[in-house]
Amino acid sequence: MRIGIDARKLHDFGIGTYIRNLLRQLARLDRQTEFVLICRPEDRSALASLGENFRPVPERAGSYSITEQVRIPLVLRREGVTLFHAPHYVLPPLVSCRSVVTIHDCIHLMFPQYLRNRVALAYARMSIALAARRATRVLTVSDTSKRDILRFVDVPPDKIDVIYNAYDERFAHEPGEEDVVRIRERYQLQDAFVLYAGNVKPHKNLGRLIEAFDLVRARGLDHLKLVLIGDEISKYAALRRAVHQHQLHKHVRFLGYLPQETLAVMYRLAGVFVFPSLYEGFGLPPLEAMASGTPVVTSNVSSLPEVAGDAALLVDPYDPDAIADGIYRVLTDEALRRGLRQKGLARARQFSWEASVGRVREIYSQVNG
Repeated sequence: MRIGIDARKLHDFGIGTYIRNLLRQLARLDRQTEFVLICRPEDRSALASLGENFRPVPERAGSYSITEQVRIPLVLRREGVTLFHAPHYVLPPLVSCRSVVTIHDCIHLMFPQYLRNRVALAYARMSIALAARRATRVLTVSDTSKRDILRFVDVPPDKIDVIYNAYDERFAHEPGEEDVVRIRERYQLQDAFVLYAGNVKPHKNLGRLIEAFDLVRARGLDHLKLVLIGDEISKYAALRRAVHQHQLHKHVRFLGYLPQETLAVMYRLAGVFVFPSLYEGFGLPPLEAMASGTPVVTSNVSSLPEVAGDAALLVDPYDPDAIADGIYRVLTDEALRRGLRQKGLARARQFSWEASVGRVREIYSQVNG
């Protein structure tokens, strides 16, 4: 069995996390199977270090491009791949070997208004439907996502396997005191703060979070800061306008992308982690926060209740007052904070990349058999 995996999105925020943990665990679990990793040229040496049975193959074709529709199948044929895993919803029609595709969510179909134009919507709709129908098996990351896929694509339900994501094990380890002091000083985090981490896209609902934060400060917690961590913040001028509209420019910090080691400390320093997203295929940041022992306030919609269980305070993400009330309760009720911390740690332990990737590996064997 020779398995090809598309690793070109290795450094992306969401799908990249999935690919990195998939490859890391496969390297631990499987020293026999030959893996062909289609990657960016600059990632070749790092991926080669996974093991002798991992062979990186550089490919410059852009993601979501016409070029990849031809180049990826050519690479698979040239390398003699017998099973191809597409870790996102693009599965080129010319791929002739058996295939597994991971469809993380249907965000583009659920919220088409966030796409650039109708062409982008047509591309997303066609790609998801084509991938789900042509793949030998479809993987997704929650029961919620499975229901969404079945809503948009007519495929047999038993063709879709739900395999949960998990958190990076580094979030479960207590950071050193020196690291905590260094990061607190570097980012000037002397005051209590509310934390958000994740992509900065419209469905993440950060405008309402900023409004809710203003309401919390008005209820007497005027020492509080809001720290927003995520990539591409500079592209969303509307968020900065919202900050100035509420005169919060001295109290809201945009820190951009941070490495996981720094983020792990940030979770532990935060008074509460807030994730008011309108839609998630899985919602990894709340799980990372729970694994770090940080109380979580998150949305009562989409997959977030499925992931959080009773270990987070669930609120209506469309209502800034509800978000504000959740933040205020966590910050002022010590018993609630303590209970959420204990439940969060226990809930996080139920998710494991080792178990999840072990199940992916079983599906590889079933498909290739």
